[in-house]
Amino acid sequence: MPVNSRRKRHRILALIAAGAIALVVALVVVVVWVMIRQPEKSENAVPPTGVPPTGGPTTGKPRPEFQDASCPDVQLVSIPGTWESSVALDPLNPTQFPIALLLNVTNPIRQQFGNDRVEVYTVPYTAQFHNPLSADGQMNYNDSRAEGTRTAVQAMTDMNNRCPLTSYVLVGFSQGAVIAGDIASDIGNGRGPVDADLVLGVTLIADGRRQTGVGQDIGPNPPGQGAEITLHEVPMLSSMGLTMTGPRAGGFGVLNERVNEICATGDLICSAPEEAFSIANLPKTLEVLAGGAGQPVHAMYNTTQFWNLDGQPATTWTLDWAGQVVDNAPHPKHG
Repeated sequence: MPVNSRRKRHRILALIAAGAIALVVALVVVVVWVMIRQPEKSENAVPPTGVPPTGGPTTGKPRPEFQDASCPDVQLVSIPGTWESSVALDPLNPTQFPIALLLNVTNPIRQQFGNDRVEVYTVPYTAQFHNPLSADGQMNYNDSRAEGTRTAVQAMTDMNNRCPLTSYVLVGFSQGAVIAGDIASDIGNGRGPVDADLVLGVTLIADGRRQTGVGQDIGPNPPGQGAEITLHEVPMLSSMGLTMTGPRAGGFGVLNERVNEICATGDLICSAPEEAFSIANLPKTLEVLAGGAGQPVHAMYNTTQFWNLDGQPATTWTLDWAGQVVDNAPHPKHG
């Protein structure tokens, strides 16, 4: 090889190496800058979970012997996943998103029981996930999750104030599973909107804060944990409106035996190994978190393709479970 050609090749390789080093240095600088610019914690800051408590400490307020005749025996609170709800949704007649996953549970429950037995309340909230690398006009995950939590808690608080003997069943999918699980955790640890004994059961499908040994794993129990735990230590995401909140403080407390976790093998939202995500490939990570095209397992819980128990998909199992819980719920006296 001529000397000039070798020198030219060496210069090109040197430039490529220098560029790679510069890119690594730039990434390190960005991460350090993001960490430095994080606001200092105050006494009123959000707790380590990254999610404000859903209500004040539960006091176990006195209950009357009977409640108003208009009160249902049970309120079933359904919290849809991303892009399956909106603030304009009618919570008692949720027809705006006809293929929303949890409608496969709530519509049959509504048909099976009368309104005096169960009120099915589908939480209306801006169920969105903004990709910070695009101008998609969506609400960011932090704000969406907080809005859904506030709305669900307010619905339960209002029901409890009006109907203090009414019991509760919670179901949630994806982002809605995170919200329902957070509310269940607060109730089970004495900091939620209603007393723990009023909660008959909770089922979470594809919970982003799923944790080994916390709650009851139903059917296939894949290894790994929720994405919000795997990515908890990545400060860069918080600055993008994507706070990964880590494990729930206190787990589900006294509700642990009443909380069901459903997670399909390969669903990286709820069964993420540490190597499942890469900040070096941030677009792919954001796509997976959004449950997008790169993560098809997450959208298939109404089929038996990735999760089934005795030949039933997750929605059918949840429907049968919810029907039994409502059927066996207390019958409070009405005045």
